[in-house]
Amino acid sequence: MSKEVPAPVPRLTVITLGVTDIRASIAFYDALGFSRRLKATGEAVAFYDTGGPVLALFPWDQLAADATLPDQPRPTTFRGVTLAWNCRTREEVDAVLAFAVSKGARLLKAACETDYGGYCGYFADPDGHVWEAVVAPGIEVGEDRRVHLAE
Repeated sequence: MSKEVPAPVPRLTVITLGVTDIRASIAFYDALGFSRRLKATGEAVAFYDTGGPVLALFPWDQLAADATLPDQPRPTTFRGVTLAWNCRTREEVDAVLAFAVSKGARLLKAACETDYGGYCGYFADPDGHVWEAVVAPGIEVGEDRRVHLAE
């Protein structure tokens, strides 16, 4: 006879990106303006306040080892995951893309109208992690930098 296991409270708290060069990645995310916290970790791991889940940077090979996965071959194509930088206006989307590129990101797709009434574009960080800069109906960004979804 099996007992039903009670469900824990679901939460997404940290997104960790495996990076090739931790120093270069720290410099990139600092330049984007994210606020680094727990600097006492030095270059072992970097944590950033994003206004929501924490963004962490960790050496790729160590992250793979921690998850008991091989670190080779590293994907060179789309990984099926994107990070989003939700914006308040179309102009902010354009500004985010231009700013990210000026700090070393690679523009993947210039901003354009979406089929759902939004406006978005894509850039990749130095390790190829894909970011979407987007403004979308039903998704608002509050003064607290948190995303608020319509009912």
